[in-house]
Amino acid sequence: MGRLAAENGNFGNDKNTKLKHVYLYSDGSCSNNPGTGGYGTILIYNEHKKELHGRVENTTNNRMELLGIIKGFECLKEKCMVTVVTDSKYVVDTINNNWKIKKNKDLWEQLNKLLLQHETEFKWIKGHNGNPENERCDYLARLRDE
Repeated sequence: MGRLAAENGNFGNDKNTKLKHVYLYSDGSCSNNPGTGGYGTILIYNEHKKELHGRVENTTNNRMELLGIIKGFECLKEKCMVTVVTDSKYVVDTINNNWKIKKNKDLWEQLNKLLLQHETEFKWIKGHNGNPENERCDYLARLRDE
């Protein structure tokens, strides 16, 4: 797979200031890797907040990290400036450092198509470190265990 759409990071150019700025927080988890997995995603635009979560059998943690972000982008109905905040170094480093994609190519291709529709930036946050949105995403991702 070639370069990812978000790699060049043209987020924040003056010509894009009229776009809605959406924050997309996401986390994925998996029991026994591979095993039963889940994702939790929160979209925030001004005072509006939307939570998503899902469960997948026979998957991996990295697939769930990607799927949560994909599901968030799929909710957007128009071109936006999107700040993706995740505790997944796998996702952030692949996007920001143009890492070669070796696994999960199907999900990376799906994500890349969505990234082409928006202006994006990806930020890493340390997990389990008190960030309310990250903690909530972690909780949502683990709802599969109930």
